[in-house]
Amino acid sequence: MGSLPVTATTAPKPVLLDVQGLESCYGRIKALKGITLEVRRGETVALVGANGAGKTTFLRALSGVQSINAGKILFEGEDISGLRSDRRMRLGICQSPEGRQVFGPLSIEDNLRLGAYTQPKQQVAGDMEKIFAMFPILKEKRALPAGTLSGGQQQMLAIGRALMGRPRLLLLDEPSMGLAPLLVEEVFKVIKTLKAQGMTILLVEQNAIAALSIADRGYVLETGAVTLTGTGEALINNEQVRAAYLGI
Repeated sequence: MGSLPVTATTAPKPVLLDVQGLESCYGRIKALKGITLEVRRGETVALVGANGAGKTTFLRALSGVQSINAGKILFEGEDISGLRSDRRMRLGICQSPEGRQVFGPLSIEDNLRLGAYTQPKQQVAGDMEKIFAMFPILKEKRALPAGTLSGGQQQMLAIGRALMGRPRLLLLDEPSMGLAPLLVEEVFKVIKTLKAQGMTILLVEQNAIAALSIADRGYVLETGAVTLTGTGEALINNEQVRAAYLGI
């Protein structure tokens, strides 16, 4: 695996997520081929690559939805490789999934409440108000079925639902997928705000330039393996990456 220099100006933050040699298969097809990756507390880390590179499979493996065949997932030093997905969420690993996957017939409010099912009931109303402050359109439509929202509004709801779980690690899977450029800008503005608040984020994106532009560090994934890692800025400026992975 190639590596670009990472310039550290301060002491490194403690590692929150440490993935070691992760492998996962669909039948006989090996989708993840020994991925090693780390996310430090307060970092925004981007995982970029072409469609079919294994990005979503990797996030599903972190969430416990996809089984793994080899390797380890350590969260705050604890091996969570064998934990059920609901137990991982209780530890603070919350995901906004690819394709949004909101519950269409349920109201926006109820979708947000579902995101908080692991949290004490007394804090849910206050947390919901914070989400509404971040996404005013959701407050305006709070009683409507989630299925009536536009694609961009559903993406806001999916992120809001993940935030209701009070994540210690927020997994964002293709948040810009299928959105018009203006909405993509809006979604990335929200991610920048969360980053500025100190949230730890693992961002999976096909829109590599947008993702690497806001990331502290990035990993390039190709056919289930990490081929390059470095700071977001270094990856954007690397000619090999621009030609081979970003198509520019």
